[in-house]
Amino acid sequence: MIRSKWLWAALFIVPAVELLGFIYVAGYLGAPKTLLLVIGTSIIGFLMMRFEGKKVLQDSKTHMQEGRVPGRMMLDGLCVFFGGLLLILPGFVTDIIGFTLVFPLTRPVYRGFLLKWIEKKMKNGTFTFYRR
Repeated sequence: MIRSKWLWAALFIVPAVELLGFIYVAGYLGAPKTLLLVIGTSIIGFLMMRFEGKKVLQDSKTHMQEGRVPGRMMLDGLCVFFGGLLLILPGFVTDIIGFTLVFPLTRPVYRGFLLKWIEKKMKNGTFTFYRR
């Protein structure tokens, strides 16, 4: 029940914030430049997602070939994936969050939050992982 409330809130709040961002930036740059900026950030973000995603996959393969568990790499992969999704969505706020998820220097901040969330879910018993 709580999850559905957050989902509904996000469905209304995120577009409203993005619309306010468009209006604010268009007030300074004008509508055509704002539209080009949004398209440009989506293209750059998509290219960054592809590059960083390939790098994470290659690092994961290397860890697995060496017999190590690619745990951190898997969290990086999740960050790159969700960051890429946010970058593809039009908007300035989602682009900022998406760039910070994809960019390797800011990714550890999100990785820490994600790791704490996974630990909490595992302790509660609401998150299960299977080992082969």
